[in-house]
Amino acid sequence: MNELEIKYEPFKEIIVMERTQFPNPDYLARFTNIVAGGKTAGIYWSRGMAFIYFPLSINTETAAKELVEKRRVYWAFLSYASMPEYRPLIETKEKIIVPVLDMSNNPLFQKVAEWLKKQK
Repeated sequence: MNELEIKYEPFKEIIVMERTQFPNPDYLARFTNIVAGGKTAGIYWSRGMAFIYFPLSINTETAAKELVEKRRVYWAFLSYASMPEYRPLIETKEKIIVPVLDMSNNPLFQKVAEWLKKQK
């Protein structure tokens, strides 16, 4: 049997093409519900920030090359709100319930959260 090698090669760069900050997690939950067309969609949380992102499709040769050769990924849209304490669900006054995934152990999401805190 051939030797199997497994490598971990994280992204080197995320390019955010558009971003929107919401005043609080409830607004982010409403937005998430709308863009998901009423289907269940989750929000990510790390280091005091709640966010969702929409990656640019890698179906083109150029995008695939960026991903594989440069380990660069493009996010077409990133929406976020400050949420100092993690909670597993956001429930708005309209009774929209959106799950929140705790990604605080993921280095990529930690860096995204730190970057978001610096945005104005």
